[in-house]
Amino acid sequence: MASKAIGIDIGGTGIKGALVNIRTGELLSDRVRYETPAGGRPEEIAQVVKRMVNELPKIGSRTPVGICFPAVVQHGVTMSAANVSKEWIGLDADALFTRELGRKVHVINDADAAGVAELKFGAAKNRKGLVLMTTLGTGIGTALFINGHLVPNAELGHLEIGGVDYESKASFAAKERENLDWSAWAERLQTYYSRLEALLSPDLIIVGGGVSKNHAEFLPKLRLKAQIVPAQKRNSAGILGAAWAAADRHIDD
Repeated sequence: MASKAIGIDIGGTGIKGALVNIRTGELLSDRVRYETPAGGRPEEIAQVVKRMVNELPKIGSRTPVGICFPAVVQHGVTMSAANVSKEWIGLDADALFTRELGRKVHVINDADAAGVAELKFGAAKNRKGLVLMTTLGTGIGTALFINGHLVPNAELGHLEIGGVDYESKASFAAKERENLDWSAWAERLQTYYSRLEALLSPDLIIVGGGVSKNHAEFLPKLRLKAQIVPAQKRNSAGILGAAWAAADRHIDD
């Protein structure tokens, strides 16, 4: 595996990236950030990513690039699109970025990347069994790992509970939209995580997203069989996970 890789985290409002030490999970450069182009069209985002990569420290042409993206990603093809242009649906994103950057690129779902970061460098490091990563934000993102192996695109945030897509009730955006206090929101999280436990019996649940910095306000209110802990990598999770996944994918480099 390459010792260094670039990680790029594409979101609906911002794109950030850095050079990563794959062995330690440390950032080897400052994080570079740009606004996501209005409309989030593929070619425009690719141009921003190219400019970002060119601003990072000088690296070899074989240094892989990992990009995490808010979509289901199957074999490098983005099959959905959240908060970006619908032009991404069915697009070979690996090929688009590889062509634009002139180097090997691996695209991964954003929640999967955050989970990889926790598995390799954070709260799930050296943990066996079934690990579930959840990110609480605009929606609920999830990543699933069995004995350290990723099960890609586990869209468990969209569980139907009580006749509704439950991320509409339990996401952090729902808490803000309905002005819920921590206790009321925790009741909804209890419903959501209890359903996940009934379906999967995870050994460990990790809670990420920006709200995880306030974990003391709501995690102690949950009563679950599995251990549930806050994510450790937070703002750098997408960058770290995408970089590691790219280096692992291009292990022959």
